[in-house]
Amino acid sequence: MHELGRIVRLQVQRSSLKTGEKPTHVYDPARLLTVSHLAIGPEGVLGQAADGAWLVDVHHRAHPQTKNEDGAHGVSLGFTSHYAAMRERFGDRLTLGCAGENIVVETQRRIAFEDLEHGVALLGEGGNELARLDVLQVAHPCRPFSGWALGGMVESDVLKETLQFLDGGMRGFYCRGVGSGIVAVGDRVAVP
Repeated sequence: MHELGRIVRLQVQRSSLKTGEKPTHVYDPARLLTVSHLAIGPEGVLGQAADGAWLVDVHHRAHPQTKNEDGAHGVSLGFTSHYAAMRERFGDRLTLGCAGENIVVETQRRIAFEDLEHGVALLGEGGNELARLDVLQVAHPCRPFSGWALGGMVESDVLKETLQFLDGGMRGFYCRGVGSGIVAVGDRVAVP
């Protein structure tokens, strides 16, 4: 196993981060909730709130308004190095986790799909495997997030350039849990 880094943020989306009707969807990260633990499984994730309650992420297949009907993106994974690049380009509004990933991992380099295509293992103390993720695809950027990153509505050529910059995994990766397990901030992420 080759370690990528440690988990520095866990979060759930209580509901969709995009509101309004197409084509005027608006992105708002206010619905994200930082949690201490994340229960990962094939159906998606649950986040443990401060009071101990388990909250269903909107990408869990059991959520009443699930955004994961096909089961292809119940977990999302992002990296601090990607946030550093986004902050450099767009400014301080791009806070850690604002793109909505469930798990954010501290890294020093950009991570590409090819680095993750064989999946990732989430490791606890002593290197014991807590959960495993199949990494299915990059989280392609959307128009609402791109506009939000730029501070509002923008010209088509600027939007196109922004969408290209945010693609290739910059906004994270969609995954599916393999088996079940619970991870915490401080646990490590490794690739086979």
